[in-house]
Amino acid sequence: MSQMPQPPQLSACPTCDEPPQSGDRYCDRCGADLSAAAAAAEASADRPVPPQLSGAVRATRPEPDPEDDYELAAPATGGQGQAADPRAAGALGTDGTAPPAGPAPETGASTHTGADDAAGTGTCTGTGTGTGADPRLPGGEPGPRCAACQEGTIGQDGFCERCGHAQGRERDHVESELEGIAAATDRGLRHHRNEDAFSVSSAELPDGSPVVVAVVCDGVSSATRPDDASAAAAHAANEALMASLPHGAHPQQAMNEAIVAAAEAVNSLAVETDGPASHPEQQRHQNAPACTIVSAVVTSDILTVGWVGDSRAYWVPDDRTAPPARLTEDDSWAAQMVAAGLMSEAEAYADERAHAITGWLGADAYELEPHTASYKPDRPGVVVVCTDGLWNYAESAEEMARAVPPDARARPLNSAQVLVGHALGGGGHDNVTVAVVPFPAAPGRAGSA
Repeated sequence: MSQMPQPPQLSACPTCDEPPQSGDRYCDRCGADLSAAAAAAEASADRPVPPQLSGAVRATRPEPDPEDDYELAAPATGGQGQAADPRAAGALGTDGTAPPAGPAPETGASTHTGADDAAGTGTCTGTGTGTGADPRLPGGEPGPRCAACQEGTIGQDGFCERCGHAQGRERDHVESELEGIAAATDRGLRHHRNEDAFSVSSAELPDGSPVVVAVVCDGVSSATRPDDASAAAAHAANEALMASLPHGAHPQQAMNEAIVAAAEAVNSLAVETDGPASHPEQQRHQNAPACTIVSAVVTSDILTVGWVGDSRAYWVPDDRTAPPARLTEDDSWAAQMVAAGLMSEAEAYADERAHAITGWLGADAYELEPHTASYKPDRPGVVVVCTDGLWNYAESAEEMARAVPPDARARPLNSAQVLVGHALGGGGHDNVTVAVVPFPAAPGRAGSA
């Protein structure tokens, strides 16, 4: 998730005395809300409580020409590296499996957020804890039991009513695979919930050639309902692309319209929260739901990306002697400093303000500026579509290429798992979501995972 103004820091959690890490909003041991506790502590000390902000630094930057096509070629060195998930061998649990797949439509989509919406020809698996029914509950009524104490029931807030332990959720870890595309998302090692979401799908263009779509969204953690915002945006964008591409829409135009549809879906959450009478100008000053978005559309000869915010897309060719490339430009403070020539890239991204976003989807975004670009790679490879939970650990195109397995185009799901493991092995300080999209798109039965 994108960096936002940090809450006041406590020396220890007021509930369990666990020392928090810098920037933590929730206790990693018991799940207590540290920002609320810190605000209460400040108020009791007769200091003013800092206001809750709904966004980051707002500014504008030059818009790249959406009609430009870019060639991807030129030699550079590269390599491969794989990192295993440090929570493997049972740490995640295996009882959060997604519902069984249903029949695949000719075209379709599915937003994977841990909800019961998986369908199609691919496989979708999820992991979590604390979701099973406990026959020992009082009165013999079935219900979820606490994964920590094994006795308490789980409240609607996701915490044990006996010991207060935060429970795992279906959305904590989800994987999906179709022929020609795969994606995975994980809560990470430091956050109390997963505020990322993704959608993957495939279809046929009017000429019968294949098209594959990946949408990845990152909820803004300082906003209201960031998890709902990312899920709504991913679903809406994917639905829009699947409605337009099979009917012959130009990929860049379809991408632009999909991002607008995603923005409208996120805006509607503010209306749901505040009531139908809310005025748009009032919504700007409220802590409205918000998220970033990045999407890729891959056909047999062209790849198109679209984005708002700081989620990214990378190109990694099969031939690692050819150069990888970053396909997107962040809507962020650091990117603006570099573009203005005020800082080097290393200096800008070392600054604590680096990840303050300047563009996002949400009712408090003053102006929606979807960015789109099309590329014509001259060789096979993969497109890596991800949130900053991954690219924080593989920021440059060369670093990302080294993290991507050499057989990524043949085994996209394994590659997505490896990339999630790379982020977790690096510290897992954020939610991490990645889709791996082979190029060119391979013919196959259209559907959704």
